[in-house]
Order: sequence, then C-alpha cells, then structure tokens
Amino acid sequence: MQKLNCFLVLIFNVLLLQSCSNSPQERQKEDVAENVQSEKWTEQEAREWYARQGWLVGSNFIPSTAINQLEMWQAETYDTATINRELGLAQSIGMNTVRVYLHDLPFAQDSAGFLNRIDNFLGIAERHNIKPLLVIFDSCWDPFPKAGPQRAPKPHVHNSGWVQSPGANVLKDSTQYPRLERYVKGVVSRFAKDERVLGWDVWNEPDNMTGPSYQAVELPNKVDLVLPLLAKVFVWARAAGPTQPITSAIWAGDWSTHEKMKPIEKLQIEQSDVISFHNYDKPEEFEKRIGWLERYDRPILCTEYMARPNGSTFQGFLPIAKERQVALYNWGLVDGKTQTKYAWDSWEKQYTAEPKVWFHDVFRKDGTPYREQEVALIRELTEAEELVEQ
Repeated sequence: MQKLNCFLVLIFNVLLLQSCSNSPQERQKEDVAENVQSEKWTEQEAREWYARQGWLVGSNFIPSTAINQLEMWQAETYDTATINRELGLAQSIGMNTVRVYLHDLPFAQDSAGFLNRIDNFLGIAERHNIKPLLVIFDSCWDPFPKAGPQRAPKPHVHNSGWVQSPGANVLKDSTQYPRLERYVKGVVSRFAKDERVLGWDVWNEPDNMTGPSYQAVELPNKVDLVLPLLAKVFVWARAAGPTQPITSAIWAGDWSTHEKMKPIEKLQIEQSDVISFHNYDKPEEFEKRIGWLERYDRPILCTEYMARPNGSTFQGFLPIAKERQVALYNWGLVDGKTQTKYAWDSWEKQYTAEPKVWFHDVFRKDGTPYREQEVALIRELTEAEELVEQ
C-alpha cells in the first residue's frame, strides 16, 4: 500500500508539472513559429518595402523640453504640446519621418503607461504625415541611467544628460537580460503591425565607447558584452513578428569589404533587413560609403548626419542622397535641453556662449530656422519628390 501511495504521489506531481508548462509538442510548435517570424527579409522584400515609402527625409527627434529619452517618455515629463508643435515644424519643411529613441527603464516602471505614450506619440506623428523609426537600445553617453527626475543640463555641453540603454550595471548583469527581452518583445509586439511605425533600429552605435565624455567610467569590456546581447536583441525583435524592417546602423571604420568589418559590424549588416549607417564627414566620404554599402542590394538609410563644422551639411548631403535614393536623418531638430548646437568637443573645450556655427539642429526655440537657406533646400527637394510621386 505504501508503494502504491508513493506511486500515486509521483503521478500526481508529474501531471501537476505538465499542467504548469507547455507539452514538448506545444513547445516545438512555438519554436517553429518563432523561426518563421525571425526570418530576415529577402533583398526583394526589402526593396519592395522601400519603394512604397518614397524618399525618406527626416530628423533624429527629441522634444526641446527633454534632456534625454527618460525625460521624453516618463509620465511626469511627457510633453504632448511640444511634441505636436515641433513635429509640425518638421512637417512644414517636408520631412516625412523621424528617428526616436526609446528606453528600457520606462517600460520597467510602467509598461502599460509607456506603451500608451508611444501610441499617443505615433498618433501625433501620423497627424503630421510622419512615420517614426523607433530605436530600442543605445550605447552613447551616460552609462548610468536612473529613472525619475533628470538632472539639469551642464551649461554649453553637447548632450550632457543623454543616457545609455541598457546601462552599464545591467549590461554586465546577465540575470537582468530576461527583463530586457520582455521590453523588446513587449514594445515590438504591441506595434508589430502598426502602419504608423516605419521600422525598428534595435541598437544605436552598439560599440561606441563614448569618447572623452564618459570613457573613464565605461566598462572596458563593453563590446564583448554587447556583441552577444545584440545578437539576442535581433532574435527577440523578430520573434515579436514585426511587419516593419529591423536594422542597426554601422557608424565607424572601414566597410570597403565585408572582410574588413569588425565582428559587430558584420552582425549588424547580416541581421538587418535594410542597411543603415551614420556619417558626419564631408560629402565625398558620404558618397564613398554609400558605394560601399550598395553591394548588399538593399535599401540604405543614413540615420545620422549633419555636423556643420565637419563639412556634413544639408547642402552637401541632400542632393547626393536624393540621387542615390538614400534615406536621411539629420541629428537635431529644435535647439533645446540636449544642447546639440554645441560640438562634441564641448566635453573638453569650455564654451561660454552660443557657437558661431551651430553643430546640429535646424530650428531655434521660437520655431524660426537657424539658417533659412537650409530649410528652403529641404522644402525644395522634398516637394519635388512629392510632385514626382503624384
């Protein structure tokens, strides 16, 4: 009798465990479904998607009242009035897209609220005929983000309050990766079939070591940690089944052949549905790099450019991009708390007043253009594109 009771208890425990988890057959079906969802687009699929978009011209966008991604998205500082006004400025000069950074911490704080604010933002953008490219993670600037009220900008310093996502403490703690997976899948799945979303930029400059701004406190093995996590992020994003393309921009180095690329650049290129890159050099270098990337036979998006003192200008880049049908996103729309009218060297060089030549940004706080001839050129080229489409 005692043996029988033990046997019955064993059977009960087995049944209980089965009731708490999917069967092997069900798990296998889920694995197959995930594999189907996670297939990279073919070159033909990517080209067909891009043909439906027309020429994409826009800006990296954060409202002028926000110092960083947290201040943009946290409930207490989410500023619909400024977002609406400034996206209206983008629309007024012919821009049809913006690149916008998300962050993992607002999702950890209040996922439902965060997703609703993204939904609200997409609604505002749609009213201005603008499709956002949403950025999920970012390796630039302050590696120690903290939720809650954000510090004030350091006077005259470029992006003095911008924060990384995930931060260094999370990056080196793999036990927190399941939380990052929930964030990626939660955001992408919510908007996976939303036609207001242009695409997903899964990680901005993943191997950026932040230069003189935070290099002293950066993780020395940052790239070794980011590389395998970035591979997972591509898988997580695709597992959410997006109908929009996935990408991650290469931003520095020699891309003249695939063999010369660093491992993280090869991963970015090999896993991206559409090719994206950054360039803040002179027009000749910009055009050369486009040529390097055309070998992949996929749409090309330059998701960061325009640093006037470097020779990266609207006048130099826009005509080339239009001719080569490369999408363009300049850095900075309205001068504000990110202070990106100051150059990167403001972390080492002391500025005491507005620079004679702005580094980034298109509009002053009052909505007037920094340079009238620049907005006139953007209008001219984007209006011409609209006429061609009609």
